[in-house]
Amino acid sequence: MTPFKISRALVLAVSLSACIAASAALAQSSMESASVAARPAGVPDPAQAHPELSGVFEQFGGMPGMTALMDEFMAILLEDPRMRPFFEKVEHDRVKRQLAEQFCALLGGGCVYSGRDMQETHAAFAIDKADFNALVEDLQIAMARRDIPFRAQNKLLALLAPMHREVITR
Repeated sequence: MTPFKISRALVLAVSLSACIAASAALAQSSMESASVAARPAGVPDPAQAHPELSGVFEQFGGMPGMTALMDEFMAILLEDPRMRPFFEKVEHDRVKRQLAEQFCALLGGGCVYSGRDMQETHAAFAIDKADFNALVEDLQIAMARRDIPFRAQNKLLALLAPMHREVITR
């Protein structure tokens, strides 16, 4: 390519990126407004978007990578005798889809979480700290198997850790 063609291609790419980023920001703002309006006052947002982490979301492989991670994660949960009782009788596809949505939203991937808040979701289960920690261990195994960079794993885990207050029920 000639220098002129390279410069023109670069300008077009930058312009396109700016338009996409502006559209995504506008869409995210609209989604957040709708999400906040639907949530009762005082209920923590289980998928508060962190647009500054969209690069981390890309390290997970975007939504295709997140979907593959959830397939791996569910397989591990069902193999783990500590976790199997919590997951063997649930609708696996729904849980995987909602976890992928939640993680995508948290990591600024532009998704909207369609699930319930964490207290409502986990109220029927007798979850203790050991159960929560076992789930985190299984998630770490799934992320390692999918070759998610360790720093990206830690960014996600840091967002999920405070949810223990709503998930642990006993």
